[in-house]
Amino acid sequence: MADEPKRPSLYGARMWGQVQHQLVNLPLGIAGFVFTVVTLSVGLGLAVTVAGLPLLALGLAGCRWLGGVARARARAALGSGMAEPGPPVVTRPGFAGRVIAALTDPLGWRSALYCVLLLPWGVLGFALTLVLLVVGWPALPWAMRGLAFVDRVLVESLLCPNALVQRVRELEDDRGTVVDAAAADLRRIERDLHDGAQARLVALAMDLGLAKEKLSEDPASAAEMVDAAHGEVKLALQELRDLARGIHPAVLTDRGLDAALSAVAARCTVPGGVKVHVDVGADGTRPDSAVEGIAYFTVSELLTNISKHAGARSATVDVWRHEGRLMLLVQDDGRGGASVAPGGGLAGLAERVGAVDGVFLVESPEGGPTSVTVELPWSTRAARAARA
Repeated sequence: MADEPKRPSLYGARMWGQVQHQLVNLPLGIAGFVFTVVTLSVGLGLAVTVAGLPLLALGLAGCRWLGGVARARARAALGSGMAEPGPPVVTRPGFAGRVIAALTDPLGWRSALYCVLLLPWGVLGFALTLVLLVVGWPALPWAMRGLAFVDRVLVESLLCPNALVQRVRELEDDRGTVVDAAAADLRRIERDLHDGAQARLVALAMDLGLAKEKLSEDPASAAEMVDAAHGEVKLALQELRDLARGIHPAVLTDRGLDAALSAVAARCTVPGGVKVHVDVGADGTRPDSAVEGIAYFTVSELLTNISKHAGARSATVDVWRHEGRLMLLVQDDGRGGASVAPGGGLAGLAERVGAVDGVFLVESPEGGPTSVTVELPWSTRAARAARA
């Protein structure tokens, strides 16, 4: 018979971690209670003076720090998976702005309440744990589970980041990402116009001016210059088409993702070619134009990276709709080792996808293959609000 898996011991490391947590609650509760009561009472008492509000803000900042210690302890001993909140939002510069941010920080006040409540709860938990360690050994594991549950509820209800505040912070980050991406695109367009089509058009104007001067004196030479200018016009038009395709390809607007991604795959220099399978739009519905644009440029950048860096023989692109989400899967059989490193190209794609509440995942072990999965909303928040 196969060996049955061993069940975790009731008196294992987890239980002893909970015991330690309950015993430490008391000294931390005393320290937090004294600090909170003294600083907040003195700060409120002196609120009519210049020193009162800064002292009150300092007390709330200290309570916020003590809340951070409590969150770290809860993650280590109680198995809580709460996120760490960001700093208070400073809306005004300078010392006064920091004081106002601390005084209007909801988490700071909730942390102060936690520091006050921790003392009576710490006394109760310490006394019960000590009694059980001495005379209630058989009931200790179950009692520790109950105390840990109450502790976790207390921490998560008072010290967790406010959902609305977190959402506002995420939206601010997304807005910053979108603004940075738009600014980068504008700089790229300006650079491409200045170094490419504009330079060719300036040279073309000079050549045509010289040809005009020579038209009566040396018609043959003038004809050669006009012929050369004609070639420059073709090159300038091609550069303008490429630039327009980089902004938003007409084929994407007119025919959708299937045709646009097939065109991108046809230009990819992977030796074995790129297979594209798009299973959206068969019923006449299409994602929002902003989502289509992000999907197009994401796939385009990924295929460019595969051509330049992956050393792949072939690649595939799959696009489908799943429960109101647009799914992308780009795979190649290259050398692997790709990662979303800060400042890298994949990090920029991840930020652009995240700006519309999307998900960007990279699986690329050394030696390959590489799979990049992108999940995008079928419609953006702005589009849903406009339709509503």
